Amino acid sequence: MHLAQINVGRLRAPVDSPLVAEFMAALDPINAIAEESPGFVWRFQTEEGNATAVRPYEDEDILINLSVWESIEALEAFVYRSDHTAYLRRRREWFGRIDEAMLTLWWVPAGTVPTLDEAVARLDHLRAHGPTPHAFTFRQRFPAPPTVDGACSPESSRSSVGS
Repeated sequence: MHLAQINVGRLRAPVDSPLVAEFMAALDPINAIAEESPGFVWRFQTEEGNATAVRPYEDEDILINLSVWESIEALEAFVYRSDHTAYLRRRREWFGRIDEAMLTLWWVPAGTVPTLDEAVARLDHLRAHGPTPHAFTFRQRFPAPPTVDGACSPESSRSSVGS
């Protein structure tokens, strides 16, 4: 099993605003750090190489980040112990407050990636029900579900990596 994550943020200004220019300029380098990190598997991106053009919410200021990692520990190392951490500490310069959960984690079968709709649904589930094995957080984690002969239940299977 691999770990999927989605996190969202509400930009303080449009992506072409000087207010968020430093954040926007850092996207490619930070994404490169993620991709080179031990345990990185996949990240959602458009042809431009990031996900800033995709708006799955009615609020056009909400940006998303969706990725898959080999483990919670691998994702945690990238988030909290890499050059990404300096930008995370500065997030309030570029992002406004969201009063709901902004990040959720869940397990996916190795070799598959979640759809954007699934990721949004997982975050919505966390917001509605709190941490559960279906959608959880770094603070309240759940172990990977057991597999049978290397496969998990049909409901958790998604598209294959690279499709």
